[in-house]
Amino acid sequence: MSGALINYSFLTFIVASFVYAVNNLAKKEELKKTFGYLGSLSLLIGLILMTAAILIRWQQAQRPPFSNMYESLILFAWSIALIYLVLELVYGIRIAGAFAAILAVIAIAAASFFDKSIEALVPALQSNWLLYHVLTCFVGYAAFAVSAAASIVYLILKGRGKVQASQKAKAGEKAESPTELVKVLQSFNYEAVRFGFLFLGVGIITGAVWANEAWGTYWSWDPKETWSLITWIIYAIMIHFKYVSGRFGVKDINTFNAICSIVGFFAVIFTYFGVNFILSGLHSYA
Repeated sequence: MSGALINYSFLTFIVASFVYAVNNLAKKEELKKTFGYLGSLSLLIGLILMTAAILIRWQQAQRPPFSNMYESLILFAWSIALIYLVLELVYGIRIAGAFAAILAVIAIAAASFFDKSIEALVPALQSNWLLYHVLTCFVGYAAFAVSAAASIVYLILKGRGKVQASQKAKAGEKAESPTELVKVLQSFNYEAVRFGFLFLGVGIITGAVWANEAWGTYWSWDPKETWSLITWIIYAIMIHFKYVSGRFGVKDINTFNAICSIVGFFAVIFTYFGVNFILSGLHSYA
């Protein structure tokens, strides 16, 4: 039952990405509104189906279903959909929806390559900290994924705006100031990063407390710990650079933030996947 619901959510996320893309390309305001609403509805339905699937697996396993690559990828997709929909509701824009939905689709597709069987937890994971640590980390990862999606859209719009400004300059016309949509995207991106920064920070702290209980030390420079910290520092630089950018001669802080978001997300991916498959450590079972 859980697997079937995951498959249905996978299909609804694909539909959502397509409908959101049509919304972005539509010229008529009426069409944009219709397809935007349908995109949000599709993503919400997928989120509800995935929530049901996670709860069913939780009941079947008699533990939080976050202990292996299959389960964590499902959690990642769920978190992306949730964080994006919350930010969409707050900021009232849907332009990053297609990219966010595609990231959720990729996560579910990747999960299909891993073992779906439900197994008992290894002794190291038999702790109440499993829920708090994994959930906070993955909500943080998802917020960074949504930020990367918004950053890609921002850079596309920024590049398109520069081309249009150049064309108008050649024609002797006055270039327009950044659109309201671009300004909102800047705030959307920054807020997603702050949200992810907070949750990953909490995830690192809960992980340290758990590590002390399990291994007798809060920090051991395990590859997963180290790369989580590196990722957190990248986003810390982005957040705080906003206030000191003038000292370093950075004129376009928003483009800098967008690039940092994308670079930071590559660090997230390496922390999540690369460490598991390239480096060995205490988190090798994850």
